Amino acid sequence: MRVCALVLAALATTTLDWSGAAHAAAPAEQRLGHISIVTEGSGSPVVLIPGLSSPRAVWDGIAPELARNHRVILVQVNGFGGDGAGENLSPGVLAGVVGDVHAYLAAHKLGPAKIIGHSLGGLVALQLAKAHPEDASALMIVDSLPYIGDIFVPNATVAQLEPQAKAIREQMVGSYGKTDEAGAQRTAATLSLTPAAREKVQSWVEKADARVAGEAMYEDLTSDMRSDMARIATPITLVFPYSAAMPKERAEPFYHGEYAKAPHVTFAPVADSGHFVMLDQPQAFAAAVRAFLK
Repeated sequence: MRVCALVLAALATTTLDWSGAAHAAAPAEQRLGHISIVTEGSGSPVVLIPGLSSPRAVWDGIAPELARNHRVILVQVNGFGGDGAGENLSPGVLAGVVGDVHAYLAAHKLGPAKIIGHSLGGLVALQLAKAHPEDASALMIVDSLPYIGDIFVPNATVAQLEPQAKAIREQMVGSYGKTDEAGAQRTAATLSLTPAAREKVQSWVEKADARVAGEAMYEDLTSDMRSDMARIATPITLVFPYSAAMPKERAEPFYHGEYAKAPHVTFAPVADSGHFVMLDQPQAFAAAVRAFLK
């Protein structure tokens, strides 16, 4: 499965990271314990949450367009994108991110907002909708699952996979401070399809704090939301990729099955794409976002 690339890349190199070009302007950044936030534009709020080790620049292809009509809230997990780890050197990274996003929306009276989350950010979006349904009017989940363990063993339990999750965490945390150019190239090749996307992915691989990435990966592998899906009333749009490596006839039933219990879900497949849909197919991704925001 395409989402499996996330775990495979974790095993291949020190960290996982991907991005685009830097923002032309430098809006003021607000740092909280677990995240930092940059806002652009004005209007109805849209929150963009990147995935494991991803900087906010992964949204550079869509954020300027959204900022014409929306207040765009660009989240970045502390320790990703080359910044300081903040409070993310202790367990509870995901809960801390969810809590900080909720606190920000509540403090600025911005809920309910449209939430767009990629990969690990998609899991954060689901957890936010579960814990604070008043924060989210709709979710766009980009290539993420209620439980990533299903890519290892269908219907796997957390207990079954926890030893593997611990081993992955130890390997990633142990790589802190080391450089692995070949691993960065493998990560890029695993997570994206186009040369331009792979170049962006590789350029950010070594910037994330491997200690934060390792703990976040462990928490991803031990967070099972399958039993929660039936109770998440927030409408969900699920963007998933398919390609020659993962044909649509395999991808479609897999993703549909993973979200079968969600009461309000719309599926948005994107052809000829890897895990980083917004980098591999920016026009198709932008069209899906426009449809979601309507």
